[in-house]
Amino acid sequence: MRSAIVDLLAGKAAENSPVDVRGWVRTRRDAKGFSFLEINDGSCLANVQVVADESLPTYESAVKGANTGAAVAVRGRLVASKGGGQKWEIAAEEVTLLGQADAESYPLQKKRHSDEFLREIAHLRARTNKFGAIFRLRSHCSWAVHDFFRQRGFFYVHTPIITGSDCEGAGEMFKVTTLPQGQTGHAEDFFGKEAGLTVSGQLEAETLALALGKVYTFGPTFRAENSNTPRHAAEFWMIEPEMAFADLADNMALAEDLIKFVVRYILDKARDDLALFDKFVEPGLFARLENLLADSYARVPYEEAVDILKKSGQKFEYKPEWGIDLQTEHERHLCEVHFKKPVIVHDYPSNIKPFYMRLSDDGRTVAAMDVLVPKVGELVGGSQREERLEVLTRRMEESGMDLESYWWYLDSRRFGTAPHAGFGLGFERLLMLVTGVANIRDVIPFPRTPKNLEF
Repeated sequence: MRSAIVDLLAGKAAENSPVDVRGWVRTRRDAKGFSFLEINDGSCLANVQVVADESLPTYESAVKGANTGAAVAVRGRLVASKGGGQKWEIAAEEVTLLGQADAESYPLQKKRHSDEFLREIAHLRARTNKFGAIFRLRSHCSWAVHDFFRQRGFFYVHTPIITGSDCEGAGEMFKVTTLPQGQTGHAEDFFGKEAGLTVSGQLEAETLALALGKVYTFGPTFRAENSNTPRHAAEFWMIEPEMAFADLADNMALAEDLIKFVVRYILDKARDDLALFDKFVEPGLFARLENLLADSYARVPYEEAVDILKKSGQKFEYKPEWGIDLQTEHERHLCEVHFKKPVIVHDYPSNIKPFYMRLSDDGRTVAAMDVLVPKVGELVGGSQREERLEVLTRRMEESGMDLESYWWYLDSRRFGTAPHAGFGLGFERLLMLVTGVANIRDVIPFPRTPKNLEF
């Protein structure tokens, strides 16, 4: 059933036509002989005003009992509004109170609430304008991602959430076990071996790409990293495409196209929600989003990027040097100050990148790339994968990995190996980019961070 409020805004109803609206009361204002109810059904920022006359049979029980936060059903007729800021209002013929909200204890009243306070009531914050808009935008961006890959012939695949493989080799995985606390011995555990929550679906996606050609995953990933920062969460969603018969240049082009597609999509489909963030969160947001579409992204080798940072005259907390990973301050300087647009840094030193990235002919760099964007820094990280069995095996051994545990991954290089490439895009960072929201906790409905497992 479509939202009646959306239909009203779209001009799909005529004056005096019957209307049926169900939603939550934002405010109620009583006057002599009637009351005004502001109703929002969650479908958009706009409320609809309901005028309820005291002659209604349920006026005392339903209308006067409908405090802020209450759920109501209203039947009536559409009439021209006598107030400013709205074309239509509803003359109520029937009001039903579906769910009361206690006026004394309901925490959302008609005032500005801080983000910190709203995180404490995450189960209710989607009822506010800001968070309702965030989570609608999250839905729009999700659809855009699927549309992008579907239009380009990618297959959507599901990779395991529980895994025995640590894709990044960092050991920062949440352990999954059915053993009683203190008991050891993986042979007695549910899976018969050490298991954890996945940090990436990449390794499995690679094997599927080497069968289906082009695939992508879009699902939750987990990182047991004790990083209590505005940019990190323990549970987050990743978009991970993999392409067979593709190289680093193909990978960079795909990442740029994906970002631009999503930005165009929400500018077309969700401009009203974006306007809230342009006005209250980051003035100038629309201009920044248009800048993401205006030009091709800069492409610069890592060595050149380090040289730019060294010659910038900027004093960084972390000194830029060859062989160190770029920090957020470096990333933002490159795209916000030097190039003034998104930047793709490529060909990183092999010693700071994972085993699966293709070793370059120089023996010191790998075919890796990161997409850096204003306000966020790194948004995308990817590479051409190492398709040569002997090189991949050597890199895994140098990383101290147990090759027997990755026999199936090595098989993909034994049987019909081919050049292939892919990347990971953090979905929450994408949402931070398009809304201007500075804290990852505010673009996830129920964030999971160190010492926080509420809701």
